[in-house]
Amino acid sequence: MYMNIRNATIEDLQAITAVESRCFPAAEAASESDFKKRLTVYPNHFWLLEDEGKLVGFVNGMVTNESILSDEMFKDANLHNENGEWQMIFGVNTIPEYRRKGCAEKIINKVIYDAKKQGRKGLVLTCKEKLLHYYAKFGFKNEGVSESTHGGVVWYDMRLTF
Repeated sequence: MYMNIRNATIEDLQAITAVESRCFPAAEAASESDFKKRLTVYPNHFWLLEDEGKLVGFVNGMVTNESILSDEMFKDANLHNENGEWQMIFGVNTIPEYRRKGCAEKIINKVIYDAKKQGRKGLVLTCKEKLLHYYAKFGFKNEGVSESTHGGVVWYDMRLTF
């Protein structure tokens, strides 16, 4: 199995949208239109994991000086600030047949590496309670229940500070 991580281009739009729809319920999944806006504004903040050319997972998110991930950020790609202090993580996606094989870990470690190299203060994400322990192993700290109402579920704010 040859795994490769690369940044996205607009040509990846359909593949990214298809993976997202397999990884998140409809109420939580970003739409093709959302991804098109994000890919137009910050394609270099999409990390794609491919197995012999097949997209099997990805991480995406904007950069901002805001220290809290807000629901507005999911909707408005223009809130991205390339010189921002914090790398936001909107989604960590791995298609079901590649889960529990270290795929998400590979991508998350690359995102952490790149954010450090870019001089960010750290990374911020929201996750469901069942994933708190997963992100903790990368050094993310639980900051409590998020103000996010994205998808109508309870999210927790997680932060990794360098």
